[in-house]
Order: sequence, then structure tokens, then C-alpha cells
Amino acid sequence: MADAGGEAQDLTVMVQSLLGQMQDKFQGMSDKIVSRIDDMGSRIDDLEKALNDLMAQAGVEDEEASPAS
Repeated sequence: MADAGGEAQDLTVMVQSLLGQMQDKFQGMSDKIVSRIDDMGSRIDDLEKALNDLMAQAGVEDEEASPAS
């Protein structure tokens, strides 16, 4: 029976190791996703600014800023 206890302990260590590896991989993926979302937010802000600049150059008012007729 001592051998069965050793096998159970080995299995426990293996499962804990596997769970730790999975957690590391998920954390890495999560960090990448958050980073990409931040990058997309910055790009959207830049695009919005560029569009507003183009609209200003063309003499078009921002519809949100102009009063409704």
C-alpha cells in the first residue's frame, strides 16, 4: 500500500505541475489580448483624430457638435 501512496503523490505533483503550466499559458494569452486591445484603442483614437482633422480641413462640422435642425 505504500507504493500506492507514492503513486498518488506523484500523480498529485504531476497534476499541480500541469495546472501551473496551463495557468502560465493562459496568463500569457491574457496579457497579449489586453495589449492588443490597448493597441487597437490607440489606433482608433489616432484614426478619430485624423478624421476630425480631415473634416476640419474640408470645412465639414462634426454632427455631434452641431445643433439638430
